[in-house]
Amino acid sequence: MKKLIFLYFFFCLCFGSYAQNDGVTFKSTDEALQIAFGRAKEMALSYKGKPSDPVGPWYESALPPRSAFCMRDVAHQSIGGEILGLSKENKNMLRLFVNNISESKDWCSYWEINHLGKPAVEDYRNDKEFWYNLNANFDILNTGWKLYLWTGDEEYIKGAGFENFYEKSVTDYIGRWVLQVDSLLSRPTHPNAPMPFNDEDSFHRCRGLPSYSEGVPNIKMGVDLVGAIYRGLMSYASILDVKGQHNKAKLFKEKAVGYQKSIDAFWWNDTVSRYHTFYSNDDKFGMEEGETFLLWFDALKEGERKQKTIQHLLSKDWNIENLSYFPLIMYQNGKPEKAYDYLLHLTDPTTSRREYPEVSFGVIKGFVEGLMGVEADARLDQVTTLHRGKPATTSELRDLPVLKTLITIKHEGNKATTLINKGEKQILWQPKFLNDIGKIITRKAVWVKPASSLTVKAN
Repeated sequence: MKKLIFLYFFFCLCFGSYAQNDGVTFKSTDEALQIAFGRAKEMALSYKGKPSDPVGPWYESALPPRSAFCMRDVAHQSIGGEILGLSKENKNMLRLFVNNISESKDWCSYWEINHLGKPAVEDYRNDKEFWYNLNANFDILNTGWKLYLWTGDEEYIKGAGFENFYEKSVTDYIGRWVLQVDSLLSRPTHPNAPMPFNDEDSFHRCRGLPSYSEGVPNIKMGVDLVGAIYRGLMSYASILDVKGQHNKAKLFKEKAVGYQKSIDAFWWNDTVSRYHTFYSNDDKFGMEEGETFLLWFDALKEGERKQKTIQHLLSKDWNIENLSYFPLIMYQNGKPEKAYDYLLHLTDPTTSRREYPEVSFGVIKGFVEGLMGVEADARLDQVTTLHRGKPATTSELRDLPVLKTLITIKHEGNKATTLINKGEKQILWQPKFLNDIGKIITRKAVWVKPASSLTVKAN
């Protein structure tokens, strides 16, 4: 009897259940990495809203003093939120964004919502006067798709509010804001501005900013918006494919490709081997920030131009918002040493503005999707892993919530990986490894049953 009791408690300790999850943890033979993850997790979870807040479940995803969440930051923090167990918060915030799209706002939503459940006064006066970055609809669309892939929650692709938001964004929104691929450089600078127009009022001037780069005066188009539209349309096409609407999906894929082609056709500057980042209302190209989002939206083809863009990003100091994306971007684009440095830099207590919420959530993404190489695909119930860390480092990610189960992943350098499925759902595991020359080796995908573990070696 004592032996049975011991085995029962051993099973609970090793496998537990989805409902008993105490949160994702990270352990590594690299102590600096372990400390960095702990700092990022602690800071990210400190932004969780209070249960009594009228808005419902939420977490800080805007300038911290505002007690609010904005569309861009939620879009970029959401997978980090899922990793940290903030799924209720994600669902509530995204529902609020998609349900508040309206024709009176020219198919915009509320850019920023506060803990009271109201549009933040810093960004909204009324439906005719408010701040809004046009990338937002496409970023939220892409986020819904990514959240479906990670969680398997079909509301993100089939829920009525989400379907309406996506459909309006890829049709009426593009038309109302003159964002057709052949109008990007000829559109009006302020197509839906309040009348009479007051250029000194940011709620007039920025009611439909065509970029996430907010410091460029008289901007007509930002290359990051072109990348956002491309990725949004590609994500929409993927959603349509899942729903069996293959002909319509093909149409939107073709539209998306047109935007991607326009980036290379019009925005590359051969003289300095860089992409222009904005086009002004005096019909001139210019360069500020914005290239980061071309990589965030995966809008560049593989090749020399993409590599030169990465090299340029690594050659300069950027604001903390841009840097928050760097760990994941650099891991995914073959720069693991740089990604490692950014993980440590962004969690260093002396780093200026590291308390901006996107930073800690970006670091969590950098660890899980970047360093540990975890990808999820709800269409196949599949999890992919790829260790991008140092070859001699052993790292373990425990109690990761994904695809409605909990998994633990242990990478023993580039030699072997173990996956433990602690939930009640079978998942398909696709193990991948980097060999000594950096080539990805893909092993046969295997099913991992509930409450079981499997180890796959690189060789």
